[in-house]
Amino acid sequence: MKRQIIDTISAYETIIIHRHVRPDPDAYGSSFGLKEILKASYPDKNIYVTGEHEDTLSFLAHPDQVSDAQFEGALIIVTDTANTERIDDQRYKSGAFLIKIDHHPNDDAYGDLLWVNTQASSASEMIYDLFEEGQSSANWQLSDDGARVLFAGIVGDTGRFMFSSTSQKTFDTAGDLIKYNFDRTELFNGMYEVERNLLNLQGHIYQHFVMNENGAAYVKLPLETLREFGVTASETSLLVGSLGNVKGIKAWIIFIEEEDQIRVRLRSKGPVINELAKQYGGGGHPLASGASVYNWKDADEVIAKLNTLCE
Repeated sequence: MKRQIIDTISAYETIIIHRHVRPDPDAYGSSFGLKEILKASYPDKNIYVTGEHEDTLSFLAHPDQVSDAQFEGALIIVTDTANTERIDDQRYKSGAFLIKIDHHPNDDAYGDLLWVNTQASSASEMIYDLFEEGQSSANWQLSDDGARVLFAGIVGDTGRFMFSSTSQKTFDTAGDLIKYNFDRTELFNGMYEVERNLLNLQGHIYQHFVMNENGAAYVKLPLETLREFGVTASETSLLVGSLGNVKGIKAWIIFIEEEDQIRVRLRSKGPVINELAKQYGGGGHPLASGASVYNWKDADEVIAKLNTLCE
């Protein structure tokens, strides 16, 4: 499969890379990491990353401005995106050929060519795996900045190598990437330093979360709370793992109210939660998933189902 992807890439002059909406470090790491590899390996090709920019990831990269005309005859590669509804920039349909590279369960098998590896810690790890194949078969090159964003993607999706998805291959990949010339301290600062108002909201989460005797927990962050602390819904993504430090917790939900929906962020230390997320139009990994509901009554229903999962 990797050789097929490499051969397909070599056949196109314009390559446009997509990732999922509301991006995280792995979405940026895999898409921009692939862009950096292809720029270094094929300097005459036109390589772009499209999608709406996430300000909290400005330390990693910024998407390109891509016109409608540039999609004509282009190869489209989508990284780190399980289903078509979550692809950022629906113009992906306008390209000539579509490749999916992802590590989520393959519930939506879209694309003309698919490479899905649910054993990989991250899409960024898969992109480095693809690079190694390309390096040996097509003399692919990886720049320092490409290594930097791939490393960030792996660190982000493994929770700094603490999640169970971290494998020997993950550590081997990270070990290879840190041989490149980039400032890891500066990178970690970009990933984990937060503004004081976000820390204040984290304190609010610790003070107001509810956990039952089975280890199921939740906290609700309505719009008025976000406004009180001056925090946007997207910025709360930095706090999703906070409750993981609570002794005795098995799984938890953080509900974030937006103008048109309530975002449901689920995390787990054991119970499989992605099937629960799918019931509410979402999905993801067995221990890290997301979904949406549209009123607090449905949110309470999700809480009840999580309680049952943790019994």
